[in-house]
Amino acid sequence: MESYCRKCLLKDISKEEYFKNVYEYIKSLDKEIKTPDGEYERRLGICKECDKLVNGMCAVCGCFVEVRAAKRINYCPDVNKKW
Repeated sequence: MESYCRKCLLKDISKEEYFKNVYEYIKSLDKEIKTPDGEYERRLGICKECDKLVNGMCAVCGCFVEVRAAKRINYCPDVNKKW
């Protein structure tokens, strides 16, 4: 399993390493809390069409949508929840 820098700030790690860590985190989520693949892709499709998506982040709450969508319990933070 990959290691994570729990004491690093974004400015301290390379862009490539940061994205690798994000995707490793999503991949490592326990099956019990992880959104099923089909639903995950559906959520991301909705986010990609949303005008509040800016550089992979939600302008409503500031989250990275790929991380937010990966957890089954999470939902769209917009006033009119889209998923």
